[in-house]
Amino acid sequence: MSRSIKKGPYVPEKLLKKIEKVKNLPEKEREKVAIKTWYRAAMIIPQMVGLTFLVHNGKNFIEVKVTEDMVGHRLGEFAPTRKFIKHGGKKQRELEKKLKAAQQAAQS
Repeated sequence: MSRSIKKGPYVPEKLLKKIEKVKNLPEKEREKVAIKTWYRAAMIIPQMVGLTFLVHNGKNFIEVKVTEDMVGHRLGEFAPTRKFIKHGGKKQRELEKKLKAAQQAAQS
């Protein structure tokens, strides 16, 4: 559900302060610094473009480099919280073995 336009985008004050600190650094140092955050619900605003964030996914921090296309999205959208483990069991393994054998035969 989207946020009301009259309320504006949700960006915590603490995060805005961190952004301003990094924006005041020289260009070379700005590229090296990553802002560590747990605010997955924070909306990406134009001031964040070009910065690197470390967004917490519940276990680790995922590096997110903000581009112009990301403006209006949430930080959490770019740090998935679930890890996909492929489907299938015994049948899937047999298919993979056949495929691998076919690839090796083709290379030889």
